[in-house]
Amino acid sequence: MNIHEYQGKEILRQYGVSVPNGRVAFTVEEAVEAAKELGTDVVVVKAQIHAGGRGKAGGVKVAKNLDEARTYAAEILGKTLITHQTGPEGKEVKRLLIEEGCDIKKEYYIGLVLDRDTSRVVLMASEEGGTEIEEVAEKTPEKIFKEVIDPVVGLTGFQARRIAFNINIPKELVNKAVKFMLGLYTAFVEKDCSIAEINPLVITGDGNVMALDAKMNFDDNALFRHKDILEYRDLDEEDPKEIEASKYDLSYISLTGNIGCMVNGAGLAMSTMDIIKHYSGDPANFLDVGGGATAEKVTEAFKIILSDKNVKGIFVNIFGGIMKCDVIAEGVVEAAKQLGLDVPVVVRLEGTNVDLGKQILKDSGLNLTPAESMADGAQKIVSLVG
Repeated sequence: MNIHEYQGKEILRQYGVSVPNGRVAFTVEEAVEAAKELGTDVVVVKAQIHAGGRGKAGGVKVAKNLDEARTYAAEILGKTLITHQTGPEGKEVKRLLIEEGCDIKKEYYIGLVLDRDTSRVVLMASEEGGTEIEEVAEKTPEKIFKEVIDPVVGLTGFQARRIAFNINIPKELVNKAVKFMLGLYTAFVEKDCSIAEINPLVITGDGNVMALDAKMNFDDNALFRHKDILEYRDLDEEDPKEIEASKYDLSYISLTGNIGCMVNGAGLAMSTMDIIKHYSGDPANFLDVGGGATAEKVTEAFKIILSDKNVKGIFVNIFGGIMKCDVIAEGVVEAAKQLGLDVPVVVRLEGTNVDLGKQILKDSGLNLTPAESMADGAQKIVSLVG
């Protein structure tokens, strides 16, 4: 789950991590009132969307008086920002962060991520702050420093200190930087984050070490123990189809193609999308119904797939281990009857109760195209859609 920058800063403040003072605003008048309350000579008007690259897209403006704050707020609110993370459709700005300006002397990058190779949290840092870390990694990888964190001990003071020296934090501010990193790590672990990224971390003219931006993502599987984090969820930032899928424990991600995919298992779903691409098709979604899907779940999955107007055909690709093929077949038949399918559907079943599943499909009298293998199914659905 993603949250907004201002929400991330609220969390970090609880852990002693220094962040600028700011107020969230949903209207132009609220933005002006927030600027008045902050009472600083300069305020920053920031678009709040779940995407990076807001500054380059015109979503971050520095206002030197209340009139400018009003102008920028009116300009950004309701605007559709298109960044490298939003896709071409962009995201509409529905809220702003009005934040006090600060005297920036130097910018750095600090991030905590889960490294799948070591199964450990890794602290990454660079003195090339304010730019995209992917760009730094590609062009100047030697400027990125890492500390692999032992989960038993946690981030140690000497590791944080070594990072501070490696990225050339001024010596007199090393202790503040260490405190910052330790607080960030504690927040990461206690809140079950998957990413905590500060870009930029800044050194200010008055000698403070501060998070000028904050990106925090959370492990969906741990949200049951973080009711406070769940309250931060902004449904306006999520795809309505993905929201609907989550109600039925379906893993759904919308894509830009025209072939709907319904598969059980994330690995098989990825392979299915690959093989559709291989045969010059274009997947419209990633949809994993899981290992314990019921006929009701399958029906709902079909509804979600068909709510995408771009879908011109559906490929059902099931390998039944825990999942039983007859259950999937019953769901497909029920969905077809309920929804009156008017797009071609190719079904490939393999595994537990496969013969019974195929018989159910055959006896249904519906226009469903059987496939003998994944490749066969992919070729058939691409042909039917094409």
